[in-house]
Amino acid sequence: MNNPTARLSIVAYKPKQGKEADLLALSHEHVPYLRSLGLATDRPHIVASAADGTIVEVFEWAEGGLEKAHQHAGLAVMWQRYAAACDYVPLNTLAEAGTMFAGFVPLN
Repeated sequence: MNNPTARLSIVAYKPKQGKEADLLALSHEHVPYLRSLGLATDRPHIVASAADGTIVEVFEWAEGGLEKAHQHAGLAVMWQRYAAACDYVPLNTLAEAGTMFAGFVPLN
């Protein structure tokens, strides 16, 4: 079923040195927390790894979820944890993104 308001997010997180385990834990906690707040849908959540260790996450925002997320204090704390554990990087900086069928190692 086509939903013209649906928005998938594909995010790449490059772990800071020594923070790989923290980032992986956050990646598994992130979307369940968004869902508990009604900000993400039940569409399957994907966590995967690029060859260089960058974590790629795919999930779907609930309608209005992204806008509401920026007003939630608990998410602000989570995003601070992300900032301590990683740098957000554009997908096109990953070697896999330069191929016709980008492939990543699934982690969940």
